Amino acid sequence: MNNKVIKNQGKIADLVIRADGNADIGVGHLMRCLTIAEYIRDHTHVVFWCADEASAALAESRGYKAEVLETDYHDMLSELPRLEQLECSEGHRAGSGQRVILVDSYFVTAEYLQALKAYGRVYLLEDVPGHIWPVDGLINYNAYADKQSYEEAYGCSGENVPGIDAKRDTRLYIGASYVPIRSRFVGCDYQARGQVEELLVTTGGGDRENIAGKILERLEDMACHVHVVSGPYNPHGAWLANYARTHPRVVVHQRVEDMAKLMLQCDLAVTAGGTTVYELCALGVPFVCFSYAENQEALTEYIGGQGIGLNAGKYHLDSTGTLAKIGNLVRRAALDRQLRLQMSQRASRLVDGYGAERLAEALLAPEN
Repeated sequence: MNNKVIKNQGKIADLVIRADGNADIGVGHLMRCLTIAEYIRDHTHVVFWCADEASAALAESRGYKAEVLETDYHDMLSELPRLEQLECSEGHRAGSGQRVILVDSYFVTAEYLQALKAYGRVYLLEDVPGHIWPVDGLINYNAYADKQSYEEAYGCSGENVPGIDAKRDTRLYIGASYVPIRSRFVGCDYQARGQVEELLVTTGGGDRENIAGKILERLEDMACHVHVVSGPYNPHGAWLANYARTHPRVVVHQRVEDMAKLMLQCDLAVTAGGTTVYELCALGVPFVCFSYAENQEALTEYIGGQGIGLNAGKYHLDSTGTLAKIGNLVRRAALDRQLRLQMSQRASRLVDGYGAERLAEALLAPEN
């Protein structure tokens, strides 16, 4: 582990991460928390609280203890009695310092976060601004996040949250310098070939609509090799495998152990919005992106507007149009090496790869 940034080691008793990842919501939230945990596990105890067995199994596969709450991840307030049971049965871990709880879920409420503060300092990872949360730390690492707006919002008295006071001293970690990228994505050097020989297609851990398969069908006439990532919860994994058997240039990758290596062997990528966008940026691999949910729109629009990548649109609102645009943009980028170089350079400037370390330092830091 790179300790370039982490200085305040062992100042908290333990870190609890409350996150889920399953076939319905994908694994993005859980994966980015696992990335942060990798920079902390050598300094303090880390445990995951997960609503279901599927989420806990992923955390346990990485060597972490995971408590299965056996609750509905849509209704986080319903898990508070279970958390009280955990607290009574285990108590605070021995040692100096205070427990820190990192929460990553779109289903949080202000009441839930306020209740969690009985168990430790609470930090929230969010993607969509607009709320003032009663937390000790707020993280939004997205490139489009406006730090000034956050500072103005959290300087108020918390009147936007009836009955709950938002702390004036909430610590804010805003912007792309906090993107949690795994260490293997740092220090790599993308090389643009004259022609696109290898293409990567990645559409998230779930992909219930088989977007990857539909993209493959749009790109059947291209002469390059196409590498498709099929995540652990992809219900169309068998379809993709069958497709690859009848299309020799297509390779399906399951349980990818080194995504950075796979990305770097490709000349161009097609990706859904999310953490994969930032991983490609850190490596400098040019890409075409699209959103398949409302919470991805801001990122893909920002990426396209800044010329960091090519934005094919909103699949969740116009699937046919987005697929057609993906095909057109892939062909455009494949024919234009200079365009790929420009995107690569802009992407590399956006993400330096040390965001997870910065967040680890923040979470490990003692309370003021």
